[in-house]
Amino acid sequence: MKAKCVMVLGTSSGAGKSWLTTALCRWYAQQGYKVAPFKAQNMSNNARVVASHNGLGEIGSAQYFQALACYAEPDVRMNPLLLKPEADTHSQVVLLGEVSDALTQTPWRDRSEIVWPQISASLDSLRADNDIVVIEGAGSPAEINLMASDIVNLRVARHADARCLLITDIDKGGAFAHLYGTWALISVEDRNRIHGFVLNKFRGDSSLLTPAPEILEKMTGVPTVAVLPMWWQHGLPEEDGVFDDRSKATGLITRTVAVIAYPRISNLDEFQPLKNVSGLRLIWARSPSDLAGLGKEDWIILPGSKNTSSDLSWLRSQKLDQCICDHANTGNFVLGICGGLQILGEALIDSYGVDGNAAGLGLLSLVTTFEPNKTVKRTLAKLGQVRGALSPLSGLELSGYEIHHGQTTAHRDMLENGKYIHEIAVNLAWQNNEGNVTGIYMHGLFENQDVLKALFGSQTITLDSVFDGLAEFLSRHMSPITLQKLIA
Repeated sequence: MKAKCVMVLGTSSGAGKSWLTTALCRWYAQQGYKVAPFKAQNMSNNARVVASHNGLGEIGSAQYFQALACYAEPDVRMNPLLLKPEADTHSQVVLLGEVSDALTQTPWRDRSEIVWPQISASLDSLRADNDIVVIEGAGSPAEINLMASDIVNLRVARHADARCLLITDIDKGGAFAHLYGTWALISVEDRNRIHGFVLNKFRGDSSLLTPAPEILEKMTGVPTVAVLPMWWQHGLPEEDGVFDDRSKATGLITRTVAVIAYPRISNLDEFQPLKNVSGLRLIWARSPSDLAGLGKEDWIILPGSKNTSSDLSWLRSQKLDQCICDHANTGNFVLGICGGLQILGEALIDSYGVDGNAAGLGLLSLVTTFEPNKTVKRTLAKLGQVRGALSPLSGLELSGYEIHHGQTTAHRDMLENGKYIHEIAVNLAWQNNEGNVTGIYMHGLFENQDVLKALFGSQTITLDSVFDGLAEFLSRHMSPITLQKLIA
């Protein structure tokens, strides 16, 4: 028998679909069901390396974490289509884990019918293997300009015969209009699939909502099944480009970590563990003023980038390049991860039109050459002798993943002229002579518990406990009877 399907739709992006889907995944899994997540199409530069039919591929980070919440092994069926924005009007298309140049060049509306067979086959395959599939929609199902080419919201709901929840962010205001407007703009057939409204991020006394939920139910026939209080400290990694500068730092702040938030930032979810370190303040830096006042104990991190040369140009336009170099040249710590590593080098060389040519910041004697083929792999590496702020990591075995086009090597001419580069993991990580500038290709450094313990003397909460907390929170604010009715 095919799995029952529960789907989370939203009145907009950022309404809370990913959060609620993850909570539902863990709650149903806790009831003893075999559960899998699904999102037909995700637009995000946060990606993870997972199993695919051809070995390894990419899916959106949200579906990766949702799979873990299900106690399931993540695979490409859970997010068959991933769009990775490279510019304001252009995205790289990843189908079933692999980059498709043909689809990347195909117009948006023409793409839907080409990819629908793979999307529906992935969903059917998951339904055959599981008891429940929890499906996440994208944006809003009521975008009337996109309905004809929809492959992620109502078309998926119909194909899966899913029972749907519609969630809205009440903190932004206009929640009841958003719910009613979304309901009113979709067909009668699709309205009948909506089994409950969910108000998310509510502050204050919920009794003040009366009589709005009752009026809305009279108008639509759909009950409000949950009012979820504002809860930004749940510990789930951030999704998409939504930045929350609030951290869990408690007590005396002993270190600030400033992550450069350039426009094409990728894999920002890997910094979630830093938000949970006692005494550490995590901030997103977009201008020199954000870096003002950083001291010798404070770090600057250049994260991954989906378009390294473009983000490097942005750094310079914002005058952040000089701030980063000043921080490093006075002996303070700078870390580059993946695209950030490439930016720290001497040059970016692109002979294939993959990313673009550019001069780097020159803080590491490295050269990056871009190639058409993308490196997508899981990584297990043992660090050699590490210097500077990361010296406690010497000899540690690390696990993570790599997703990048560029290949980086030492700049031979500079080394011959007296410059120095210290390779701490072969073809993976390098430092300058002093050890205060480090670059590494591996994502997930701070998701290693041994790293957190070695660097900060403490360990953060585990992902499993985060997922359990989401399920417990959900069961307090949504009736278990409602949750069971969705799969009846």
